[in-house]
Amino acid sequence: MKVRSSVFASFILIFEAIGIALFLRGFFPVPVKSSVSSKSKLSDLPAEPLAGSAPNSSRLPQPLFRRVVIMLVDALREDFVLGPGGRSYMPYTRQLVERGSSHSFVAKARPPTVTMPRIKALTTGSIPGFIDVVMNLNSPALLEDNLIWQAKTAGKRIVFYGDDTWVRLFPKHFMEYDGTTSFFVSDYTEVDNNVTRHLDSTLKRDDWDILILHYLGLDHIGHISGPHSSLIQPKLLEMDDILKKIHSALILKEAEGSLPYLLVLCGDHGMSETGSHGGSSEPEVNTPLVLISPAFKRKVGMEKPQVVEQVDLTSTLALGLGLPISQNNVGHVIPGILEESSLRDQLRFLHLNGHQLSCLLKDSVTDYEKEAGFEQFRVAEKAHGSWMKLYLEGNTSEVLTNMGKKVLKQYLEALAAMSSALSRQLGKYDMYSMVAGMIFVFQLLLVLLLAMPEALSSAAAVDLPVLPALLSLPFYLLCLLLASVHVLVCTSAESSCYFCSLSWGLVFVAVIFSSAMFCIMVSMATRRLPLGPKIHGKSPLRSSGSEWSLSELDLLLLAGTVGHTLSLAASSFVEEEHQTWYFLLSTLCLAVFQDVCRKYFRERSGSGDGEEHLLPSKDCRPSAHPKAEICSEKWLALATPPFILLCCRLLRSLNQTGVQWAHLPDVGHWLNSSEHKPVLSLLAALCLVLIYLLVQRRCSWVSKVALALGLLGVYSYRAAVGNVLFPWQHSGRTMSKGTVEARFVYVFVLGILFTGTKDLLRSQIITADAKLKSRGLWEIYSGLVLLVSLLFRAHNLPILCCCLLIQMLMAQFIWNNLHYDAAQTTIMHYWFGQAFFYFQGNSNNIATVDISVGFVGLESYIEAPAIFLTALSTYAGPLLWACHLVCYLSSETDRSPVAVGHGCYCLALLRSVPAAAYIVLVTVLRYHLFIWSVFSPKLLYESMHLLLTAGMCLFFITMEQSNSSSKS
Repeated sequence: MKVRSSVFASFILIFEAIGIALFLRGFFPVPVKSSVSSKSKLSDLPAEPLAGSAPNSSRLPQPLFRRVVIMLVDALREDFVLGPGGRSYMPYTRQLVERGSSHSFVAKARPPTVTMPRIKALTTGSIPGFIDVVMNLNSPALLEDNLIWQAKTAGKRIVFYGDDTWVRLFPKHFMEYDGTTSFFVSDYTEVDNNVTRHLDSTLKRDDWDILILHYLGLDHIGHISGPHSSLIQPKLLEMDDILKKIHSALILKEAEGSLPYLLVLCGDHGMSETGSHGGSSEPEVNTPLVLISPAFKRKVGMEKPQVVEQVDLTSTLALGLGLPISQNNVGHVIPGILEESSLRDQLRFLHLNGHQLSCLLKDSVTDYEKEAGFEQFRVAEKAHGSWMKLYLEGNTSEVLTNMGKKVLKQYLEALAAMSSALSRQLGKYDMYSMVAGMIFVFQLLLVLLLAMPEALSSAAAVDLPVLPALLSLPFYLLCLLLASVHVLVCTSAESSCYFCSLSWGLVFVAVIFSSAMFCIMVSMATRRLPLGPKIHGKSPLRSSGSEWSLSELDLLLLAGTVGHTLSLAASSFVEEEHQTWYFLLSTLCLAVFQDVCRKYFRERSGSGDGEEHLLPSKDCRPSAHPKAEICSEKWLALATPPFILLCCRLLRSLNQTGVQWAHLPDVGHWLNSSEHKPVLSLLAALCLVLIYLLVQRRCSWVSKVALALGLLGVYSYRAAVGNVLFPWQHSGRTMSKGTVEARFVYVFVLGILFTGTKDLLRSQIITADAKLKSRGLWEIYSGLVLLVSLLFRAHNLPILCCCLLIQMLMAQFIWNNLHYDAAQTTIMHYWFGQAFFYFQGNSNNIATVDISVGFVGLESYIEAPAIFLTALSTYAGPLLWACHLVCYLSSETDRSPVAVGHGCYCLALLRSVPAAAYIVLVTVLRYHLFIWSVFSPKLLYESMHLLLTAGMCLFFITMEQSNSSSKS
């Protein structure tokens, strides 16, 4: 069965995406959970230890607090409260920390530091899986045992105001609630006012036991302008005033003889130096935890805050409210909270926490008895029983007190050890699903590699032996073998497996597909073997069938691609991957400069003696161009590589990225400061004018007008949101969301895309006009450029400008004049796309994803457009270069009609090789220290990039069809 190269490459990428999805489902582990499906109950609590007799009663100590108010400020960094700036940011809170009845801690949040997983951690005490980053967009109801369910079951009346993620996680749990949208990041005022407006009436009432407030404004400011914005201090002062109001109301409501209140100030995660979150840097994981209650001793001065785990708050609140601890909790009670309780109650609290952790340890670790923490707990429990015996006998000597303190210390050591052991057991990998996904991906990659000579031939068609493979005996034997292995694995597996949970119909399809791909792969390999010596001298990269002669540029492109793939095995290279692409791009420019020098100087020196040219020119028409024009073209071609090097060097200084130097100031920070807003305004205006001049040259007059008005709308939008200024505006004016201006731009984007699509359809269906097709394709590209210019932040517009300028120079003076083939041109486009991905300020850290662009022009959060806009903005660099590749290969009239197919195949190969290699690397390194902080985010980026490339290859298919039609 013969298929075109583009169809074949798209088919491979789509099925690779399915294989990687299966791998991801197995790789991202299910969090540590108890095997008991029911939730904890008071009746299930263990009896109090007592040596030498039957177990004592299962009495519980009296709750420590009557009322609890949890004030959660999204993205509240530890240094905003406890750092040197805390006195100016939150003066009242800082006074309570230094001299009030309070305890303050630095609570460490585990990555991923995004809201939904952190709420799950705070309420269940467990460490959510990394895949919860994806679920953060649409949080389902939380079914596992949690603090909110326990409080509701115990009759506690809960009131909630704030982030509606809580409402989705805990439906029907709150007596009263008012949820606010957490993803509309351009709003940082109303989103908090909607919470505060309920406070006065709620604090006066006595019909609630737990009040939860989740403020989002600080997080939204961080996403918009970063942690050093002028908006940060007013917002923190607002939060400080709210805490003062709550604290004052609780003091007035305090009654003699009743249990005290507890006021908790905390953050779900921190904020990186760029204002985002999701990664594992110190500013992102360090959050303040301030506990305020008259039950605590009054401080006499600022003490260095202790470091605790964020999940420790769950067990602390549960015991403080007299509730059972959640079954999946891995945290341990914060000992300072118990300091005013009797020694018996303190030991009982620690015993309950230790019992819960030991039960979870039994379910999670096979050889749990060998864990030091488990053995320490058993020893402490026995000592506790002996202490209880003496206590009940009425012994009041100092020996009893010292013995109790010793048992207390043993408990605390045991709890810390068991908590640490459970935290290391983040989850259990689903190895069967991982291996199955890996086999699918590697089978497809090998078929892709074996098809290279045919895919890059002059016919650009691959002959897949599908029918012979399906009718062969090995195919049926392999189906039986794989089915038997599946049954054997699924019936003997001790833990749950996603692949085993699939229906037999899907498994049968997967078995048939894998068996067929294996037989096709073997058939293609054996078909090549006898021809090995004959085609040894042929180049799969040359459609003309010329002799195998790898140029220096070919060697560089091959070595760079392979070297980059191998570099992904090192965590430092993953963190600083941008440096790899910057180096490769600089080296490529030097290699191209060498080729330009060879063409223009060796051609001239060798023209008289008939010396064979290394890079012969197909355009040997001396009479067609005046001598002056040829001379100017030569110097422009010579100047292009150094100019590109200069542009790339300037773009590198625009956004600091990676990990090691991300905290250093860059040009972007300088431009975004309020005092340099006029400079940013002038730069943005110049960039938009240059973008218009570079894009409009191949558009119809209708699209030119639409493009001009659209770019004017882009500037108007940036002025509306306060990034830039019009000459007649003042910097202190009121900002808006810019919704009208953004929608104005969207109208012109849709208009340009419609015009381009209409021209493409006309060229393909009505008339085979290559010029019309080229114009329609360019107009679609222009619409994409206009949309990207709207989504890019103002200081990133020079990146888009340089991207278009480099594309024009390379197309006009390099790719055309040096006659690089489709494979070489595709690899260069891919390298440029990767470098521009990092020029934007992206990295392999989730924290650098700018989610604010997902709400440009939207009044409220709408999931589909928000995801689309965020993905487009993040991958704008690779997508723009891939789209330009389609435009370039489709519009070159002197190229082979199969150039688009060759480009599609090469693009698929360039994405498949690193993706397949990386899933092997993360499997081997799954117990690496940095697996969750470094390698896992990169795996998500690789998967998303593969999916987008599959979509681009589908676009290649339509262009190849159109190209073939026009050529015929």
